[in-house]
Amino acid sequence: MPFTPDTVAALQAAVALVNSAEEPDTMTAPEDLAEFFAEHGYTGDLRGSRAELDAVRALRPRLRELLVAERDQAVTVVNEWLREAEALPQLVRHGSLDWHLHAISGRRPLADRMLVETAMAMIDVIRSEEHSRIAVCDAEDCQGLVLDLSRNRSRRFCSTTCGNRVAAAAYRARQSAAAPEA
Repeated sequence: MPFTPDTVAALQAAVALVNSAEEPDTMTAPEDLAEFFAEHGYTGDLRGSRAELDAVRALRPRLRELLVAERDQAVTVVNEWLREAEALPQLVRHGSLDWHLHAISGRRPLADRMLVETAMAMIDVIRSEEHSRIAVCDAEDCQGLVLDLSRNRSRRFCSTTCGNRVAAAAYRARQSAAAPEA
């Protein structure tokens, strides 16, 4: 795997947050945000308010724009976000993670922390020229994002559901084509 564990975690969280906007929206209540926060190992303050939820939901289009941007445009966005947040990268260690980078205080708003963590992860993506590992789902009716961390870069779908739906449609098409005409 080309990325450190904290980079992988930040990228997975960013993709999951972007994909939470797909139908059905899975980020509609403060409880959904609390579950997301715990599932993705965020640290620092979680207020659990509607305003915090709304701020995080508002990040989704911005994160999507960064994750699908061409490399040079991604650099511009990352630099802009880090300047806006007055990011100051520092090594920290907590929980089960060894030394890794945080660039914003855990007391800052969650939406700001998510934005900065994604920007920091994208630095690794950009520097290692691994941008092709982030793509839009191959299912025709889906705009979800795919983070492909496989060795052979074979992941094409944002979820098992999309992969199964495409496979089932292909199977039905083959069966239909092979059926003798009556």
